Amino acid sequence: MIERMTRLFLSLGMAVLLTACEDFEIVIEPYEPAEQAAEGPAATARSGAGGVVEAGQLAPPAAQSGAGGVVEAGQLAPPAAEAAPRKPGIDPGTGRFIDQRVATELNNLAEAYRLQGRYAEAEPLYKRALAISEKALGRDHPDVAIRLKNLAELYRAQGRYAEAEPLYERALAIDEKALGPEHPQVALGLNNLAEAYRLQGRYTEAEPLYKHSLAIREKALGPEHPRVATTLNNLAVLYQAQGKYADAEPLYKLALAIWEKALGPE
Repeated sequence: MIERMTRLFLSLGMAVLLTACEDFEIVIEPYEPAEQAAEGPAATARSGAGGVVEAGQLAPPAAQSGAGGVVEAGQLAPPAAEAAPRKPGIDPGTGRFIDQRVATELNNLAEAYRLQGRYAEAEPLYKRALAISEKALGRDHPDVAIRLKNLAELYRAQGRYAEAEPLYERALAIDEKALGPEHPQVALGLNNLAEAYRLQGRYTEAEPLYKHSLAIREKALGPEHPRVATTLNNLAVLYQAQGKYADAEPLYKLALAIWEKALGPE
């Protein structure tokens, strides 16, 4: 069984036996026309360097994303204390439009640096992109969650788990509020946070998050979806790290069966 799993996942370019399947996302963003930029967040595309990658993050209104489900762009309700609704992309202090293309280019250049291992150069660019989006869209906008996850993944890649953790937590809270508690993006956020806990040896905190992520994915995507296999594997790795081999084995077997059905036995 172990040898079969090793062959399968090596064919996918993933080390599995003692390593969780990566389930992190880095978003590469295309430009959008300036007249569209004033109305909503940019559609996003995804790079593959961050591990196992899901298609689709955010989309223009009524557009359908890929495996991540259908996401509609939209403005969150303003605080009750505000006299008028805040318009995304408008500086509340000056009333002037904030062009998100600068944030997009900062994000993309940061990702180019990250892929080269130039983390010190990537970090300030991710932070600048985050600051622009927070000012333009508000702190609770789904596009801000994207920026937070990108910066968190940079920290995770460097082993800076304690710094990544609050960013994952905040991004998860935004997605839960904006997309609903059972959206596949929420499952991804739960997995990311659980992985941050696991890498710090905080196993009791990680376990319920993996289980919650698994439940959402099984319901939203179906029990035989490859993303379900990813979460099964990650939960098994958590059990194995604690010496709970009897708990890990059936999860590994189920993940293997899903991958074999999706990709073939060889």
